[in-house]
Amino acid sequence: MSDMRIGGLASGMDTDQIIKDLMKAERMPLDKMEQKREWLTYQRDSYRDVNKLLSELDEMAFDMRLERTYSQKTTSSSSDAVSATGTATADNGSYKVEVLALAERAYNYSESRITNGSFDPDDALQNQKDNFINGLTLDEAFSITTYNAEGEETTVSFDVSGDKSLNDLLKEISDSDLGVRAFYDKGADKVMMERTITGNFNKDENKFLGAEIGFNGSTAPFLADTLNIKNGSNDGTGWVLNEKGGTDARFKYNNSFEMTSHTNDYSLNGMNFTFHEVGTSTISVSNNVDDSFDKVKEFVDKYNSIIEDLNGKLQEKRYRDFQPLTAEQKKAMEENEIELWEEKSKSGMLRGDSVISSALSKMRQNWYTPVETGGAFTQLADIGIKTSSNYLDRGKLEITEADLRKALQEDPSSVRQLFAGTEEKPGIARRLEATMTEAVKSIESKAGKPTSLDNNFLLGRQIKDINEEMTDFEDRLTSIEDRYWRQFGAMESAIQKMNSQSAYIMQNFFN
Repeated sequence: MSDMRIGGLASGMDTDQIIKDLMKAERMPLDKMEQKREWLTYQRDSYRDVNKLLSELDEMAFDMRLERTYSQKTTSSSSDAVSATGTATADNGSYKVEVLALAERAYNYSESRITNGSFDPDDALQNQKDNFINGLTLDEAFSITTYNAEGEETTVSFDVSGDKSLNDLLKEISDSDLGVRAFYDKGADKVMMERTITGNFNKDENKFLGAEIGFNGSTAPFLADTLNIKNGSNDGTGWVLNEKGGTDARFKYNNSFEMTSHTNDYSLNGMNFTFHEVGTSTISVSNNVDDSFDKVKEFVDKYNSIIEDLNGKLQEKRYRDFQPLTAEQKKAMEENEIELWEEKSKSGMLRGDSVISSALSKMRQNWYTPVETGGAFTQLADIGIKTSSNYLDRGKLEITEADLRKALQEDPSSVRQLFAGTEEKPGIARRLEATMTEAVKSIESKAGKPTSLDNNFLLGRQIKDINEEMTDFEDRLTSIEDRYWRQFGAMESAIQKMNSQSAYIMQNFFN
């Protein structure tokens, strides 16, 4: 707009206020444009809220097609020896599991104390050299070997340099790919090394006496002498493995053949077993009706909530006297007044909308049309779900809990078929997905998505056009205001000239 101007010096009129009042009249079309733009923005946001609701229901409809929704299993164990969870493929019944041995981590440690008591594990080895009982040779190397589930070796070498501390070396071991945790215990004055996983992976007793953590001590005195940690010792009759643990779990399944596992977990016949102690447990498996019932109920409740919301939007009253507020109007109002006004102005954005109305009608048909997929159930009433008898509920569903639980207990597969069906013969959930996808696309063509460019949807293009129109009109208002100031300026100049001439005449007359 124009810079600040001062008028009325000659006429005595409040030129600034007069022009402001004139400009208010001139701005009225611009205010109408701004209100229209706000109304389109309200409508766009209302459509997007609808799509958000439909997308939430669509995600739940997808879950209703999955086998896991109806085949949840409940398990119980007769003792603490074994616990179990069942997958959707687990058969109902009882399973006897006898744990003969637990899987354990392999570990080895110094055979005796390694220092004289004045040792600092965080100080450089060159400073602590004299504190090791069996001495220390610097600038040598040693290696450690471990094995994976396929029996493949992993060997890593480490350098014993004087600038490293003992803890530095042990950390290098722990951070390597060996899968070994190494640390020094000051109280016991010993080094401990243990595998990070359970199980027996080295089946060859000719390799490190069968140890899971193989020490190359013959060429590296740092391990065998300084740390006093070895693969084995000779007791006079032969070499004996020093390492402890490193065993597989052993168990019997249903009193049949013995099985082993590197860990204390094992999956078999759709069951995931966890071994806790040596002993016998009988695992009982049955359908988890509670979880399946909750899933179906949650889906039905969500559907009821959405159709109530959408039916409300279709019937919401439109208050045409409450047009969207302009920025100037908001400046003159309190916050609570703005909130109450906008509540009215936003009402009825989607009243009677054909896309939403059509989607609701099709969704009702999706629920009620029989499903022919070869299952025991062909319609909702077969599993205890029916339409509310209250016409004011406008198609809401009601669940008879006992009937639904019975169907889920006796034939969960047929309940799933009712909702899922197939590509050729879609079930209820597939139908709903197709209907909602169609509705969402139609709404997006009108209102887009939050990430859409304005040019890509109808309301966005309309808002963009109004913005351009408002910009042009604001330029026009600037020109009009400048014209008013020029006109009033000319008037002021004329009045000032007239006053000067009048004063001159009066002066000469009286003289």
